[in-house]
Amino acid sequence: MASHDEPNSKQSHVLLPVLLSAFALPISMLFWIGNVVFSIFTPEVDHHLSENHPVISPWRWLLATVFPIVFTIWGLKRRSLDLTGAPLGILMGFILTLTSYAHLACLMSFFVSSSLATKFRAKKKRSIEGDYKEGGQRNWIQVLCNGGMGSQLALLYLLDVGCGERPIDFDKDYRSSWLSIGILGAFACCNGDTWASEFGTAMGKSDPFLITSRKRVPRGTNGGVSWAGLVMSLLGGLLVGLFHYLTVLYTVDVAVLEHAASQWPIIIVGGAGGFFGSLFDSLLGATCQYSGINEEGKIVEHPGRGVKHICGRQILDNHSVNLLSSIAIALTFPRLANYLWP
Repeated sequence: MASHDEPNSKQSHVLLPVLLSAFALPISMLFWIGNVVFSIFTPEVDHHLSENHPVISPWRWLLATVFPIVFTIWGLKRRSLDLTGAPLGILMGFILTLTSYAHLACLMSFFVSSSLATKFRAKKKRSIEGDYKEGGQRNWIQVLCNGGMGSQLALLYLLDVGCGERPIDFDKDYRSSWLSIGILGAFACCNGDTWASEFGTAMGKSDPFLITSRKRVPRGTNGGVSWAGLVMSLLGGLLVGLFHYLTVLYTVDVAVLEHAASQWPIIIVGGAGGFFGSLFDSLLGATCQYSGINEEGKIVEHPGRGVKHICGRQILDNHSVNLLSSIAIALTFPRLANYLWP
């Protein structure tokens, strides 16, 4: 019986993406038809509105439906997502892809690279962290806290600007530039913090120091930072900025780019978002998040019998800290970028 079950399970793994893709085709076509019908029956009183919100092509509807499904299947197979986080991930991916491929690039660079970072030296992290999960296994709460702010700004982008690839240019297109930088900042923050914690915990030989007091603390302590972790947070943000920059470079019309502001600062903004987002996350973790060490020598986030307090108060959990950090960076960085943009 076992020899017959194994081929069947392999066939089911092959058929699942095919079935989901086949299901995505009619769904995307229905979206496009609905968009066309809406444009026909809506009185074009506001000419400005009709220019900013043209009929969305069927290809964009198709890609906005297929891409999130493909990456969600990849995440489920690698155990980077669980079944509760998959539907929300598909919805967020749909919104971000529909608005701009650059926004999708921010999400995908964060999701893929952070999933790979979680697996880096997994055995060492398992021995340190009391609630370590193999592969990350993000549930719906983690998906919401990491991608919620970026998806909310993308929804505002869709309602205010429409869909399509636009360069960052605060002088000529302030609203779309503000929202795009906010989306970039949110995902750069999350990726920088993930890289700092996942790589920083497993790299180096010395213990990190608490960001508020510079006191040495055990690895995995909330609010603990290391020089390796700070460098990785910068690199994590730079990666998101680089993907956003390359997508703008290859999807925006050349004639539009020639008359727009320079786009290379996108990479710098991404790196700064990862670095300062990680610092803000560590500051909240050191003060508003409980850290203790149990009798097995593992870091835990709740007090209990045999748990020795290290730092912080039990006000926020890790999900709340991630959400607040992404909100802070997403709301402040567009304004800073506006001042610094050439």
